[in-house]
Amino acid sequence: MKLRLLAACATASLAACGGKSHPAPWTKQPTAADEAAAIQAAAARVTSFRAESVMDYWLGKDRVKGTVLVMGKPGAFVRLNALSPAGDSVMADLACDGTNFTLVDFQNNCVLTGPCNADSIAQFLHVSLSPDDFLHLATGTTPISVMPPILGEVSWDGKQGRERLELANGAADGERVRGHQSIELDGQRDVLSTAFFLDDDRKQLGWRIENKDFRAVKDASGGEFRVPGKSRFTSPGQKADLLVEWKEITINLPLDAAKFALVPPEGLPTCGAQPAAAQP
Repeated sequence: MKLRLLAACATASLAACGGKSHPAPWTKQPTAADEAAAIQAAAARVTSFRAESVMDYWLGKDRVKGTVLVMGKPGAFVRLNALSPAGDSVMADLACDGTNFTLVDFQNNCVLTGPCNADSIAQFLHVSLSPDDFLHLATGTTPISVMPPILGEVSWDGKQGRERLELANGAADGERVRGHQSIELDGQRDVLSTAFFLDDDRKQLGWRIENKDFRAVKDASGGEFRVPGKSRFTSPGQKADLLVEWKEITINLPLDAAKFALVPPEGLPTCGAQPAAAQP
């Protein structure tokens, strides 16, 4: 009898066998390009953010866990203040002004300057996030790292209530470009995970972002946004990771360019090696 019931459940709906099935959030299945465009449109609604967070990160050669104040807006504008775990004094201050960055390491009493790019952020956190990727990290969206025309597949897991996108690069100038991005969203279109692979077989992971504990926040105009409570960024090739617990976040507030300008104290020596200039 038990075997007959199992066989019946294998052919019947989950609901009929006591399980729960989540219907797909669309009436007509979208294309991979459609879904990638929708994710980019959602990200474009965020024009700025300011947040208080607790980060588990690298500062120089030391692993540190403490409060980090962060704000940013599109165009490579980022400001990070890492506070001392022993108090509210600033251990490190990093500013990207859209073109250049300045990092003042008060713990080691040194300064570093250079072009504002992923290498700049890595000087502080040891993870190669481009300045604008901080916007995605804080607001729970994802960069689309494959190039158009975007190819791929869209599927829905009714048992878990998950949408899965498998995106691949199209042909650029008639030549196929390697690379693959996997994205998982829930029924509210919260980006639960996103990963970029350097190869089409998904064996060479470039980076991965995982988010959880989403909540709703509103900007000054009443627009609602879903933001994560916790995020994890990993880059296995660089043996680097970053854990973030987002405490407070404000979306779409006015941020003057002057907030991203940092003039270091005079006479400080240079910290470490100067990052290389970004390639055109």
